[in-house]
Amino acid sequence: MKNLLDAVRQGRMDDIRPLLAPLDRGGRKAALEELKALRKEARGWHWGERTRARKAILVAGAGCHTGAAGCATWLGARDMRDWTHSPYPWVLEVLGDREPDWLADLARRLAARAVESEAEYRLVEELARRAGCPLPVSDGMVRAWTERVNSERWQGGPGKSLIDVLRADAHLDVLVAHLLTMPELPPVVAWVDSGSPAGSWPAALTALVAEGRLDRAALLDSCVARLLRGGKPTDLRFCLLVVRGLGPTADEEAARTADWMAMAADGPSPVAGHAQEVLVRLDAQGALSVRQLAEVAGAVLFRTEKKLVRAQLIHLGKVLRRDSSAADELLPVIADAFGHPDTDAQERALKLAARALPAASPEVRDETARMASLLAPVHREAARAVFGELLEEAPGRAAYEEVLPPPPAPSPLGPSAASVAEVTEEVTAVLLRSDPADVTTFERALDGLVRYAHSGRDELIAALEPALAGQWWAEVSPDDTARRLLRNHDGLHLVAAALLDRVPRRAVRTGQVQAAAPSPCCHAALDAILYARLWEAADSVRTGRLPYLLATPTWHTGAIDASELVERLRGYQALGLAAGPVDFAQALLRVRRAGEEEAAERAAALGTEAGDRLAAWLRADEPVAAVVARAVETDVPVAHDWMRRTVVKARRVLLATRGNAFVREKFPRAFHWLGSAHSPRNQNCYCWVAESPHWPATLPQDGEALAAWLLPTVASCVDEQRGGAWLLPALAETGGPVAGAVHLALAYGLGARDAEDRLAAVDALLVLAARGRLDAALLGRELAGLLGRESVKPNRLADAARTAAETGAYGTVLSVLAPVLPALLARERAPRGLSDLLAVAAECAEHSGPPETGPVPGLAETAARGGTTQLVRQAIRLQTACRADIG
Repeated sequence: MKNLLDAVRQGRMDDIRPLLAPLDRGGRKAALEELKALRKEARGWHWGERTRARKAILVAGAGCHTGAAGCATWLGARDMRDWTHSPYPWVLEVLGDREPDWLADLARRLAARAVESEAEYRLVEELARRAGCPLPVSDGMVRAWTERVNSERWQGGPGKSLIDVLRADAHLDVLVAHLLTMPELPPVVAWVDSGSPAGSWPAALTALVAEGRLDRAALLDSCVARLLRGGKPTDLRFCLLVVRGLGPTADEEAARTADWMAMAADGPSPVAGHAQEVLVRLDAQGALSVRQLAEVAGAVLFRTEKKLVRAQLIHLGKVLRRDSSAADELLPVIADAFGHPDTDAQERALKLAARALPAASPEVRDETARMASLLAPVHREAARAVFGELLEEAPGRAAYEEVLPPPPAPSPLGPSAASVAEVTEEVTAVLLRSDPADVTTFERALDGLVRYAHSGRDELIAALEPALAGQWWAEVSPDDTARRLLRNHDGLHLVAAALLDRVPRRAVRTGQVQAAAPSPCCHAALDAILYARLWEAADSVRTGRLPYLLATPTWHTGAIDASELVERLRGYQALGLAAGPVDFAQALLRVRRAGEEEAAERAAALGTEAGDRLAAWLRADEPVAAVVARAVETDVPVAHDWMRRTVVKARRVLLATRGNAFVREKFPRAFHWLGSAHSPRNQNCYCWVAESPHWPATLPQDGEALAAWLLPTVASCVDEQRGGAWLLPALAETGGPVAGAVHLALAYGLGARDAEDRLAAVDALLVLAARGRLDAALLGRELAGLLGRESVKPNRLADAARTAAETGAYGTVLSVLAPVLPALLARERAPRGLSDLLAVAAECAEHSGPPETGPVPGLAETAARGGTTQLVRQAIRLQTACRADIG
């Protein structure tokens, strides 16, 4: 056995099989125990030595396992995959003496685990071949297979196409069958180059069906089922291309009528559009009954997509011209469109109802006339001409009541962890996340580490060591850990590693100094505050000096109740402890300052330096940085022209901030950037990642300053940059005044290029309105300014305004749009999207009444132009809705 272990330590792969051969079952079991100990020991070795030994450990351990289940677990362990060149050929060697059933069991178990590479796919494939069993498939197997196909396709040279590679694969049928059942298609499969669709996966699969290599009915059923189930747009596009490429026959389409009806009713727009086309064909062939047509038409006319609704109404018109006897079944469906949000759809439905009305029974005519009350006021006269005395007089306008979402209630962090087990669970949850933890989760874990490093250090270390054994810093030397942490800081990893003595003390001191270095921009400055807190906490857990942190928030926003901070300082006073400078400074930035005179008196009564500072901070109740009211126009980089090697810039309206002498003089150096005056003209930021959930929690009482500093990031969302509006919902929940900076940031967000950014801005708008902190007139003026500079496009603003109005906030949206419209209406040439804005404003006025500011300047002139353009039609609609005598 010693020779085997020596060979493993030295990474002599070719010697392992001969050394394993003489061992019986007991000998292999004993060797396996030694290999497990060696595996644990290797975690602390140098990377190169560790990698070489781990490959040998993997191979030897596979040979020592006598059960397929244990062998699969050994081979699938994540820490055993730390290699560049595959060790699996040697694994297959040491398993050469196993029975076929054993190998088949191993193949199935490995396939069911996380197959993540082509090498692992080849291992399972070879095991299945040797066992003489079908290839076991799983999501991981299929993903690895698609990557292998893609690799072979490009390595085969220009003469080898995708279909050639697929055609030669012996397992094509079982792999494609599983491919279409996966929750998400592999990106390499779903992506289709619009320039050469013939070389895509959908084209290859349909060609293989034509050759007989794949079953046509199974592929069609799988794609239709996936379209019915829904999913990512790229996945649905893939299935649509396959279905269209297969060209289903009339019988095949008729056999799936129920599926097409469900897709037309509930599918995403492209899927619903295709289903609608199929149903039109089926109806033309007589394969669709009037009742089925009425059912699907009712569902489609309920949708918001104008194209689908228009196509459905056109088809209903053709059906009624062909068969007037269908009026009794179809006219009630058409009447449902009277309540559609698109007034053009209402008008088309009204005209269609007028043609079908003579052929309908008296009962249906009466019901249709009653439904006409759903029509917009602009269509009231036309409806009276169609229905005559059948039309009921519209009831008087009921008192309008604005519907806003309830303001978000502050969520408390709750009591601190009650046991070491709870702290261990919270810390492990943060460290194992692939995305940044939210503020609540992070702050609870950080405070738990500090608390139990003080009160139960040995127990905490004993619990954390096995739980965090797989972390990167547990497998490298302390010096390597220090180098990486000093470069990347790595969040809570830093504090946990320091607690477990994986960070040298000198590195902690160096980290504290580095975090206090001057910052080039607001992103770096806000990050530096977090880094300074982490390094100070790392120093604290090494010594166990502090019983808890002062800066742990009371609420999910990061805010701290003033009375709670006073009590924390009282606890420090009782223990004779001085506060950590960075921790206390962060606590001051988080404490609620407005109206806290009683808390200030209690803080002053403590008679400590920290108590006096807190009292002075509460009584001053000044912003960390005052925002200069006058806007600054400056050029900011928005894109890179790589061909010309230049930076593309755009003119943006930004804001400057004044300095704060108290912050510069009394706070640690890591906070001095916040206390300095800043102008956007003097800022040069080259941060790749301009987003962190910790930034709003750093300044939860200073939303204006935060908005002013991060305004360039938010403003970037009107150009190519996605995600710039992430900050807005958090800003809407901050304390302190809400003035020009927050409203300007919100204006940029409402005009963002990406729909997700606009949705974030709408959320912020509704939160501010629900909290009574929205200045609609100010927001309207900011939007008007951005529209005048063409920083924001009207059609994007219209989309955001429509989304906000559909929640029931009609009055709020109209009060924002009222200051926006006059300047746009006054332009000699109407900008694109103005008709959309007018449509949203008209819908709001139809619900909430005319704007409180009175008639919109320029609206009457636009409505009087004549013609049938959308601009004129929507202007007439808004003017009609704003008349005082509308009932």
